[in-house]
Amino acid sequence: MTAEPTAADGKTAGQPVQQGVRSRSQHQRRKRIVQAAAALASRGGIEAMQMRTVAERAGVALGTLYRYFPSKMDLVVAVVSEELDLLEGSIERRPPRAGASPQRAVEVLMRATRGLMREPELAEALIRSLLLSDVKTDFGDRMTGLLLRAAVGPESEIPADDERRVVAKALSSVWTMEMIEMLRGHATAEEIQQRLETAASRLLTGF
Repeated sequence: MTAEPTAADGKTAGQPVQQGVRSRSQHQRRKRIVQAAAALASRGGIEAMQMRTVAERAGVALGTLYRYFPSKMDLVVAVVSEELDLLEGSIERRPPRAGASPQRAVEVLMRATRGLMREPELAEALIRSLLLSDVKTDFGDRMTGLLLRAAVGPESEIPADDERRVVAKALSSVWTMEMIEMLRGHATAEEIQQRLETAASRLLTGF
C-alpha cells in the first residue's frame, strides 16, 4: 500500500485543504443562517425570527443552528453585525468628503438611516435588539469608529483614551434615539437630519 503523503510537520498533506474546505463551508452555512434571519425580520420583526423557522429557511437542522447561535438574541446580534458590515463597506467605497467634520459625520448617519429604513421591520428589530438584549454587541464601538473616520479622516489614528471617542459615541447615541422616534412615526428623515446637524455642530466643532 502506498503511504499517504505527509507534510513537514507530520500532518497529512490533505489536512490543510480539508480544513480550508470545512471552514468555507461553515462560513457559508453561518452566512446563510444570518441572511435567512434578516429576511424574516424584514417582514415581521424579531417575533418572526423563530429559531425553527430560521433553520428551515436556511436549510439547516435546528441543532446546527443552535451550535452557531445558542440563543435568539445571539442571532439578532449577528444580523446587526451583518448590517454594519454592509454600511461600513458602503462608507469605505464612497466616503463622505464634502463639508467640515460635523457635516461628514451627519452624512454617515443619514446614509445609515436610509439604508435601515428601506426595511423598516428589520430596522425596528435591530434597534430593539440594541435596547433589550443582554448579549454584548460591538454596534456602538463600530458606529463610533465610522463617525471618527468620517470626521477626522480614515488615515488618522485616534487613541483609545482620546476624548473624541466619547464625543463620537455620544453622537451615535443621539442617532439611535432619533431612529426610535422615526420608527414610532414621530419624526421624519428631514427632522432627524436637522437635529443631528445641530447635535453634530455642537459636539464635533474643533475636530
